[in-house]
Amino acid sequence: MNKQHSPACERNRDPILAVLREHFSGARRVLEIGSGTGQHAAYFAAHLPQLIWQASDREENLPGIRAWLDEAALSNTPPPLMLDVSSPWPDDRFDAVFSANTLHIMAWSEVEQLFARLPHVTDIGATLIIYGPFNDAGRYSSESNAAFDRSLQSRGSHMGIRDAEAVDALATRAFFTLIDDIAMPANNRCRVWRRQGT
Repeated sequence: MNKQHSPACERNRDPILAVLREHFSGARRVLEIGSGTGQHAAYFAAHLPQLIWQASDREENLPGIRAWLDEAALSNTPPPLMLDVSSPWPDDRFDAVFSANTLHIMAWSEVEQLFARLPHVTDIGATLIIYGPFNDAGRYSSESNAAFDRSLQSRGSHMGIRDAEAVDALATRAFFTLIDDIAMPANNRCRVWRRQGT
């Protein structure tokens, strides 16, 4: 099977890697939600060999992810898991969770389910990092993000850039507290939360 390729993954991987190096420095097992093409999983696992990097996505995306991981042939990338946030999640535990460019393509009900399930797969002290565009109190951070949001809405009414405050509220309900908010290239952000309780 030909590997799928995302130019955006190539552009954003090094800035994201810098954030992961800092905030996942004490982690051992990472669950990546929505691994997409698999490029991030292969790249980050290669540069963070101390981490077991567990890729996951909907079933239709798993063959492409496997192609990237098989080519990389890394010892710290187990086979990707089938994970649809609306379906049963894996019966496993992780001390770190990462997701890139997923919240704006999910329906809001799916975003809610993602956060609601996090306590079932993480321990106290786990770190959550989500990369992508965010609004602040309903305001776009740039004209390019406003145009991107219009494009998303044209593809599906369930899509859209999420408000940071609304996402933080979901994180709080899941016992995660915001500890960092890092500006990234192309008007994106890496928001970092730490699990504080049960």
